[in-house]
Amino acid sequence: MDMNRVFLETTEKQFIYYKQLGERAMEQLETEQLFQTWNEDTNSIAVIVKHLSGNMRSRWTDVLTTDGEKPWRERDAEFVGDFNTREELLALWEEGWDCLLGAIRSFMPDHMSQIIYIRNEGHTIMEAIMRQLAHYPYHIGQIVHTAKMLKLSSWESLSIPRNGSSSYNEGKFSKPKTRKHFTEDKLQ
Repeated sequence: MDMNRVFLETTEKQFIYYKQLGERAMEQLETEQLFQTWNEDTNSIAVIVKHLSGNMRSRWTDVLTTDGEKPWRERDAEFVGDFNTREELLALWEEGWDCLLGAIRSFMPDHMSQIIYIRNEGHTIMEAIMRQLAHYPYHIGQIVHTAKMLKLSSWESLSIPRNGSSSYNEGKFSKPKTRKHFTEDKLQ
């Protein structure tokens, strides 16, 4: 078993899982809620999406040949909410994820130890992937938490619903043991 291939396949599934979590959270909101902030020190969901997209496009465009912090990236501008339609937000969201997933899908197992740079600091591709696999879910968690606060009692759970663990586990343990990635079933 080629562990680097398994790593790439698992990583892609994991990123897609977090992408879908963010999408399912945003789908539950009215458009104006995507742009809501509580004070000047908090980011709206739209601003978080803008930052994620900027980071993804910078880190994963020409990843094998250029530094992950591109000269054209304006990180500080990512934290300015300068658009206000759901369509713009979702287009930016898709642009970032397409860039990331395209890069992941382009890697070969023997790329994992290749050195690439982020802000002039060397990382193996595997290290760079792990760095972003920690960074992006951090922000997806912010999106989910914010969306849940905005929805209050009408929130549709994105995981095992409260007081549903026993029933969920009963269903899992009623089946034979399997070897698969947890995302191969519908989102949990």
